[in-house]
Amino acid sequence: MVRAEQRPTSHRRRKDHALALFEHLPRRYDELGAALSLFQDPRWRRAMVAAVGARASDRVLDVATGTGLVAQELVRAYGCRVVALDQSAAMLERAHRKLEADPSLADRVELITGEAESLPFEDGEFDHLTFTYLLRYVDDPAATLGELARVVRPGGRVACLEFSVPRGAWLWPWRLYTRVGLPALGRLAGRHWYEVGRFLGPSIEGFYARHPLERQLAMWRQSGIASVTAQPMSLGGGVVISGTRGGD
Repeated sequence: MVRAEQRPTSHRRRKDHALALFEHLPRRYDELGAALSLFQDPRWRRAMVAAVGARASDRVLDVATGTGLVAQELVRAYGCRVVALDQSAAMLERAHRKLEADPSLADRVELITGEAESLPFEDGEFDHLTFTYLLRYVDDPAATLGELARVVRPGGRVACLEFSVPRGAWLWPWRLYTRVGLPALGRLAGRHWYEVGRFLGPSIEGFYARHPLERQLAMWRQSGIASVTAQPMSLGGGVVISGTRGGD
């Protein structure tokens, strides 16, 4: 079931652009998203889920769930219960249709419309939290991390997956792929995927120019998350960041 929460009245330009950009993608999002990442994205998501280490009795919040890929992986890996939150009603509708086809997943995943910057949950309500491709779309990543950490109990795990910018010899091949390859492949799938392909490279590189990885890890620690680690994926094209919610 998709449950809607009241959204803030203030809409930020970056998030509105993301909503508009991805609104037409849910039907083929899983397959084409994997293809555009050269089939690395599913492996990255599994690595993030592995960093959580949940138990069957745990309750996990998956933020920016999209079509529910991570939520489903969490249930399959641990048998836990998952609350899956996203700002896009279209993405959640696609997630809902997938859950309907698998009652064993539907029984353990609740879908909620909401925003990461203002979560409709109590302090420490969840045992763990995951989020995927989120911080590039918020105006204040540090404040958003603080809000995410707020709803995790002390000792709970927080893990995220994000694209990254390779260093050294792999930087220019990455730039060539994100500036030329992604738009070209996206065009084969249709106009909306072409726009996504054209958007991703500058979006990723711009985010890392403003928030280098070292600064991101510092933001995690400042948000009350301890033992923070970064696991580079696929020659630096992705990164899994994880840590443990500190005690109050």
